[in-house]
Amino acid sequence: MAWIDTHAHLDAPELAHDVDAVREQARAQGVVHCVLPAVERSNWDSVRLLAHRHGDSYALGIHPLYTGRAQDEDLELLAHTLQQHRADPRLVAVGEIGLDYFVPGLDAERQQRFYRAQLALARRFDLPVILHVRRSADKLLKGLRDIAVPGGIAHAFNGSSQQAQAFMALGFKLGFGGAVTYDRALQLRRLAAELPESAIVLETDAPDIPPHWLYTPAAQRAAGQPQGRNTPVQLPRIAQVLADVRGVPLAALARATTANACAALPRLAGLLRG
Repeated sequence: MAWIDTHAHLDAPELAHDVDAVREQARAQGVVHCVLPAVERSNWDSVRLLAHRHGDSYALGIHPLYTGRAQDEDLELLAHTLQQHRADPRLVAVGEIGLDYFVPGLDAERQQRFYRAQLALARRFDLPVILHVRRSADKLLKGLRDIAVPGGIAHAFNGSSQQAQAFMALGFKLGFGGAVTYDRALQLRRLAAELPESAIVLETDAPDIPPHWLYTPAAQRAAGQPQGRNTPVQLPRIAQVLADVRGVPLAALARATTANACAALPRLAGLLRG
């Protein structure tokens, strides 16, 4: 079976010392492709070079958690960089962009300005977007209704059924990863079971959002036990949990989520054929 990890930060410091081995281990488990979203100006080149090195793809953008230290001129530089690489088939989206109303201390107005400016760039360059959605679904949807883009992925989706339907109506797929593996995630599991097959893509968000078998509780971390490291090699096991939740064969889920990823990020299809 072949899998696509639609969201992996392989340039993260936690993976720096053995990223090539990490990527090959995942490939050996059937993860044929990873999408590497950028988070700020300083890693645009690193995700692009990693994607080319491993035969993967990348997205360029400014993450909402990084808007506080981003410069206003970074938006102009992003436009220039998207123009510079617009013919690169491995550039598949603008991302990771969005809004985060969970982390305290962020400037909501500045987040909105960066979000809407990047939506405008996605429309200008006819690229889908990879959205960071954390306690922000309704405001993200308003932006998408105001500034139409060619669809994309709502990453790590954990909203309501109504919000899911609204994203789907705008051409978005919904990303599911490690969070769905927790027995206590009842609402998320219910949503994962009820969504149409055509709505779902898979992701790890490596090295973040570890599945339950890698999670170390805070008390144990404080005592010195490290958190298990999340990498794309976990994707098939996460997929098995999702297949069980949905009551479908694993092979069927692999086919559907691969097709959905290609629908959300159309340049993927050509890369997979290549």
